Parts: sequence; structure tokens; C-alpha cells
Amino acid sequence: MAHDVTVFRPYSFQIGQKIRLEGSRRKGDWEVAAIGEHTITLRCPISKKEFEWTKFCYLVDEEKGVEWPQKS
Repeated sequence: MAHDVTVFRPYSFQIGQKIRLEGSRRKGDWEVAAIGEHTITLRCPISKKEFEWTKFCYLVDEEKGVEWPQKS
């Protein structure tokens, strides 16, 4: 049976990438300063302060008419 499914994938950041976060407590413009296995360091373009956080950003996609739940 086909369903409409929202898909979340961890986003693959690149060092030096300029990003804008919306709708969270970290909202605003940032530059990707470093990427770890489980963390990302973002730099404020104004204060130049850096903050390391557990990876939290996801790319969202809407898929129409797909199998759900998927079979492994």
C-alpha cells in the first residue's frame, strides 16, 4: 500500500559552508568551522565565536506514494 512519507536525512556539511538556521534556538547565520564524527562546530560571522554541538541538522524530503513502513 502506498503512503505519503516525510524523510529526514543527516545533512552532509562542508567546512566553510555558509548556512542559515531557522526555527530553532540556534537560529541565524553561521559558517561551518569543523566537522567531527558526531559533532559540528559553527562560527558566528559577526562575533567569530565558535560553538561545537552534536550534529542536529537534517535535510527533509517529502515522498509521495511510497511503501511505508519499508521492509529491511
